[in-house]
Amino acid sequence: MSLMDKFFGSKKSSAKEARDRLTLILAHERAINVPYMEQMKEEILEVIKKYTKAQKIDMKTDSNQNFNTLEVEILLEK
Repeated sequence: MSLMDKFFGSKKSSAKEARDRLTLILAHERAINVPYMEQMKEEILEVIKKYTKAQKIDMKTDSNQNFNTLEVEILLEK
């Protein structure tokens, strides 16, 4: 390890960076390509609006190698 590496850290190899970027892109595409995801989001939104007076509703999809997630954040009135 050189003196420069000690101060600035070692740099990732370009192959490692490319693999990390590809992993992120594939995970994002998997989350988007779930065929029922958009319909499910719309139905959840309808149910939330039916039973609450939400000030704000945020929905986020995420994916990793094992599973897809849908995160719903609802800001309710007091």
